[in-house]
Amino acid sequence: MKKWLFLFICMLSIRTFAQQKQVEGIVFDKDSKDRIAKVNIVNATTGKSFYNNLKGEFTIDAQPGDMLIFIKADHYSDTLKVQSSNAMAVYMKRSAIMLREVYIRDTLLTPEKQFAATKRDFTKIYGSEYSQSLLSVAPGLGAGIGIDALYNAFSRSGRNAAKLRATIEEDYHQREIDFRFNRAFVASVTRLKDQQLTDFMQRYRPGYFLVKTATDYEFITSIKTNLRRFMRSPRKSSYTLAPLITPAVTNN
Repeated sequence: MKKWLFLFICMLSIRTFAQQKQVEGIVFDKDSKDRIAKVNIVNATTGKSFYNNLKGEFTIDAQPGDMLIFIKADHYSDTLKVQSSNAMAVYMKRSAIMLREVYIRDTLLTPEKQFAATKRDFTKIYGSEYSQSLLSVAPGLGAGIGIDALYNAFSRSGRNAAKLRATIEEDYHQREIDFRFNRAFVASVTRLKDQQLTDFMQRYRPGYFLVKTATDYEFITSIKTNLRRFMRSPRKSSYTLAPLITPAVTNN
C-alpha cells in the first residue's frame, strides 16, 4: 500500500512539474510608448502562437528558457528569452516612420487668378465708378452723358486710375505669355539649353493674342517654325550683350 501511494505521489509531482507556467506581459511601441494590439506572439520552444488583446496584454504558456517571438506589421520582429515568471514589458521598434498628416493645397496661382486677385486688391480703380459707360440711361429721359463717367475719364484721379489699370493689364498679359511660353516647355520642344535657349526665347517671344488663341498643336508648330529660323543664324541675336571691355589703367 505504501509503495502504491509513493508511486502516485511521484506521478503527481512529475505531472505538475511538466505543466507549463504562464507568463504575462504587455507590448509597447518603443518610440511612442503606446500599447500595441494584435501582436502575433510565438513560443518558438513549444511552437504555439496567439495574438495579444486590444490592450496590448498577453498571457502565454511558457517557462524560463523558452524563446518568444513577437511579430507585428510595421514593426521589427523581436525575440526574447523568458528569464522568469515575472511579467514582461516588450518594446517593439517601428520599421516605418509615421509622418504627421499634411494637407496640400494648390498655392500656384494662374495669371487669371492673379489678375482677379489684383482686381480685388485695387477695388477703387476697378470698382463700378470707374467702369461706367459714357452713356447713361435715365428712366423716362432716354440716353444721356454719364457725369461720373466723364469725371473719371478727364479728372486727374481718373487718368491716374486708367494708367494704373493699363499697367496692371499689361503685366497680366506678360504673365500669360510667361506662363505658357516658359523655359521648361520651350526647352522640351526645341532641345535648346543654356544661352541658346535664352537667346531663342528672347528673339521669338510670342504675342499675347497667339498665346491666348492658339491650340497646343498650333503653339508647338509656331515654336518649331521659329526654331528652324533660329538655327539658320543662332549667333546673330540682337539680344546678346557684347562682352565687357575693361580699359587699361594708367598711372599718371
